[in-house]
Amino acid sequence: MGARNFRQTALTGAAVAAVLTAGAIVVVYGGGSSQASSAKLSVADSYIPLPAGSPGSDSMAAGYLTVRNTGGTADTLVRVSSPGAGSVSMHRSTETTMQEVDSLPVPAGGALQLTRGGAHLMIMGWQKPPAVGDQLELDLTFAHSGTIAVQVPVKPLTYRPGS
Repeated sequence: MGARNFRQTALTGAAVAAVLTAGAIVVVYGGGSSQASSAKLSVADSYIPLPAGSPGSDSMAAGYLTVRNTGGTADTLVRVSSPGAGSVSMHRSTETTMQEVDSLPVPAGGALQLTRGGAHLMIMGWQKPPAVGDQLELDLTFAHSGTIAVQVPVKPLTYRPGS
């Protein structure tokens, strides 16, 4: 009778262990899949060319950067602000015009590139006149990922990334 009780206890223990293991696998893979599919954003290659003309707080400047998304879900840049500027707006350039936009998409597994001649930022109402070497904080707000603060360097007007 002792051997029979031992076998029943061992089988019951093995069944409970199997159920717990299966539950742990579901939790690990189930929790991981939603996390793996969320947007994972980073910002690189940011710069602001020094505004042309006489420097002053009323200068208007463009801002360029790349937002990379290594996650499995797209996101959207919905707002840009700066404690060092009165306003920052998003624009898209075409061959003949520049148009303000409310948002810019960041594709899953891709990038949003803000570049000369394409989508870019317009920065107005500087707190202090910008100079080469200064940095301006930009707060990038995304629909799903919240806000990312980046320090963007002011470069010479003729600066081109990679040169």
